[in-house]
Amino acid sequence: MTDSPDNAPQRGRGTSRNPRCRYHDTWVEREPQADLPRVTTEVRVDSSRSILSRNQSPDVPFDRSINPYRGCEHGCIYCFARPTHAYLGLSPGLDFETKLVAKPEAAALLRRALAKTGYRCAPIAMGTNTDPYQPVERTWQVTRQVLEVLAECNHPVAIVTKSALVERDLDLLAPMAERGLAHVLLSLTTLDRELSRRMEPRAAAPERRLRTIERLRAHGIPTGVLLAPLIPALNDAEVESLLAAAHRAGAVSAGYVVLRLPLEVSGLFGDWLQQHYPLRAKRVLAQVRAMRNGRENDPRFGSRMVGEGPWAALLAQRFERARRRLGLTAALPPLDTSAFRPPGGGHGQLALF
Repeated sequence: MTDSPDNAPQRGRGTSRNPRCRYHDTWVEREPQADLPRVTTEVRVDSSRSILSRNQSPDVPFDRSINPYRGCEHGCIYCFARPTHAYLGLSPGLDFETKLVAKPEAAALLRRALAKTGYRCAPIAMGTNTDPYQPVERTWQVTRQVLEVLAECNHPVAIVTKSALVERDLDLLAPMAERGLAHVLLSLTTLDRELSRRMEPRAAAPERRLRTIERLRAHGIPTGVLLAPLIPALNDAEVESLLAAAHRAGAVSAGYVVLRLPLEVSGLFGDWLQQHYPLRAKRVLAQVRAMRNGRENDPRFGSRMVGEGPWAALLAQRFERARRRLGLTAALPPLDTSAFRPPGGGHGQLALF
């Protein structure tokens, strides 16, 4: 008996479902069908008046971030950011992958924020919600424009991506890294091309991500690997091989995040499992609940990234043992905040008094 789908989603999409927006009283959802017309990507323009998002979570090492896009064309079925699309009145399902929002004013808004007298420099994270190098970045180039402002101002940035498109900006990132202003983490989930194609259909293939690590390191950019997410009974057996491959490619640090299924992601991921890996579906979800205090998502600080219980503890031990054996214990060098200069060369004459 094979572990394969009876009815595949649309080609190049993580799901063909569009569950209701939780803020709407009524919603029309079609049943997933393999013969639906192919859905193309739509991009709308964001009208926000600010670009810096603030964060107070103790689980992450930054307090501010920039998200150039809302929604993500990569279509990763496990993406914890899917529920944020409901804030736009859209579905966290297929809408999240196909109805995107770009922020073409991001660079101008960032310049304005950095020029404020009260601004205090600290590393800005990119890629913490949706990928800054998703496919539409080739056309919109919002991420590049943001990097141009950061480079001009000597402002540090830490990037997380699963896209080879980051290589396009080596001309910006390499000089920034030389001045201690840039880090990159490559997200790596599996070395199995078929699993990757099903789970994250428009992201770079695993071997392409490894080549990206090689290129970043060749240009002197401190680069690490992030195994995210690790999924019980699906890709957790690859921990050691993923770390070994990343080490061979030149990664100098490593981290991991275990699967969490907030809000609508739970149903979408469960349907995806039944469609692609029905023989493993019950086991996967049972182990997710076992490490999430009996639920499919546990939002508590301290456990939401790594889980708890026997499986989570064993995973942590395996990860740490492999990491130490490979010498991936080095932390990425600290980012320099001392060289920051506001746009225009200063905060103005009044800042002297």
